[in-house]
Amino acid sequence: MTIFLLIGLSIAFGAADIKLNTVWEAVTNYHSNLASHQIIREIRMPRALGAVMVGALLAVSGAVMQGLTRNPLASPSIMGVTDGAAFALVLTLSFFPTTTILGLTFSSLAGAGLGVTLVFLIGSFSKGGLTPVKLALAGVAVGSMLNAISNAFALHFQVAKDMSFWYAGGLTSISWTSIKILFMAGAVGLVLAMVISQSITILSLGEEVSKGLGQNPLLIKSLGVIVVLVLTGAAVSVAGSVGFIGLVIPHITRFIIGSDYRWIIPISAVLGGLLLVLADIASRMVNAPYETPVGAITAIIGVPFFLYLARGERRGL
Repeated sequence: MTIFLLIGLSIAFGAADIKLNTVWEAVTNYHSNLASHQIIREIRMPRALGAVMVGALLAVSGAVMQGLTRNPLASPSIMGVTDGAAFALVLTLSFFPTTTILGLTFSSLAGAGLGVTLVFLIGSFSKGGLTPVKLALAGVAVGSMLNAISNAFALHFQVAKDMSFWYAGGLTSISWTSIKILFMAGAVGLVLAMVISQSITILSLGEEVSKGLGQNPLLIKSLGVIVVLVLTGAAVSVAGSVGFIGLVIPHITRFIIGSDYRWIIPISAVLGGLLLVLADIASRMVNAPYETPVGAITAIIGVPFFLYLARGERRGL
């Protein structure tokens, strides 16, 4: 019920405030000749639904990453996934400027895969093997490198303006086409995440435990990586760099319901959607009537949380 109320508030609140009963009328009895109904149907409803879906996909992606790597610092924004996606988007916009949103989504998936692969390769070469902090540091290094290359391409090919929405993180450009892409990616990724959720719970206890119970850790990790790439790739291609949801929400969920990923995944999806809808509403209130990038709002929440976790893991260096 809470999430539906927040969706209603998100639709009603904006540059032109609309009453909740008007929102309900536009949903149940749409009149195309009314400007308020057009605004609700074509602009605000996709944005509100997109916020829920993007938040859910990023939260589940972060939960799966943390379970697979046993790394409390793992999240799409820290492990090079989002910066890899940005790199691929810049290349696509530079060389194929007429690419459709579906094409951008596929390029985002490929870039996300490149980013996470580089992070794990660099982290695995470090002395003492992979530790949570080393993975985080590798993620920061790879992210900075890809970000720098992306900026160079964006300036050279004059697509910096097109990419500005991505770097800031925002939901203003979400359309019904975006919703369809998020729905398809979510259907595939979330179902697969639930299928392997029990295996992730066991794997989070350690590979030896997983092998002892007859599991194939490599197969579970491979399927988990597919989940992360599908969910994150779709989310960031639509909403840009919305960070820290995948870091914060899984920790809050585990604190509430424990370490069973059969519950962590669906609850994370709900809480992630709630958080991003709240952040989107806040982004319109902080500097009204102008909008603050929603990525900045999530960063205000996520950065202190990340520093707290990093301080707890510093002995792993």
